[in-house]
Amino acid sequence: MSITEQGSGVPVILCHGFPGLGYSWRHQIPAIAAAGRHAVAPDMRGYGHSSRPTDAAAYDRTTTVADIEGLLDALGADRAIFAGHDFGAQLTWDLARWIPDRVAGLIQVSVPLTPRMPVSPSTIYTAMARDHFLHFHYFQQPGVADQELDNNAEEFLRRIFWALSDVDRYRTCWEHPSEGNGYLDVLPPAPALPWPWLSSDEFDHYVAEFRRTGFTGGLNWYRAADAVWVQNESVGDAEIHTPTLFVVGDRDPVLGMMGRDPLGSMKQLVPGLRHVETIPGAGHFVQMQEPDRVNAAILNFLDAV
Repeated sequence: MSITEQGSGVPVILCHGFPGLGYSWRHQIPAIAAAGRHAVAPDMRGYGHSSRPTDAAAYDRTTTVADIEGLLDALGADRAIFAGHDFGAQLTWDLARWIPDRVAGLIQVSVPLTPRMPVSPSTIYTAMARDHFLHFHYFQQPGVADQELDNNAEEFLRRIFWALSDVDRYRTCWEHPSEGNGYLDVLPPAPALPWPWLSSDEFDHYVAEFRRTGFTGGLNWYRAADAVWVQNESVGDAEIHTPTLFVVGDRDPVLGMMGRDPLGSMKQLVPGLRHVETIPGAGHFVQMQEPDRVNAAILNFLDAV
């Protein structure tokens, strides 16, 4: 597991999602270190310079929790505060149920905790894909999305960063049928870089990394969803009493994918929730779009735990 680290003290481990890298926390790492903590941003399994198994079975929850336990052991830390974004948030929610003694706090970004699905995720994805294009469903078949995204890394990354940065942009994907469409067929066109929140050099770093590694590792997190669902049966909807901060942009399209009242459900499931920071105008990549606001919320939370 490859990590970027800065500072000393209690570790704050920053877990990214798709399509991300440890680099996705570049604005948070120095701020956390300056606050007297040890900021640690791994390239998660399947990404960057970390191991990238091609078999989706290597991304189940038993394995990804073991990755984090191994990282804690390598750091010589009994406990850490965990921050998660996207799939990183899904993993860190589970850490509080799987290994609660090693979780001192949670900083969850963009993805609230919701009740356990009554049927397997792939069953739900298949049903939804009958109505409109759904990337969760499209990503399930090994090799298909991999080839499309690997062959068009720059265009895909530009479009996905742009679309997910505002709910109205991303909703246009749902105007297309699943049949006969790939992701690039439904994602809206994106303007050229730079953008106010993403420079050309920053974007080029993502492009270079994903051209080097391909997207299979990241896609395998989606393909492991059924295995994770089965493995989480034993913890069900156990309440999370760990001190928790939740940060979300009010233009994040993911909230609309999480059920009728995802923030209300989270408040019921997480008695340890200390604060919800909603950031106006920001979408899914809120830690990059509004880093100063996100950093302020994180530092206020760290001061209290």
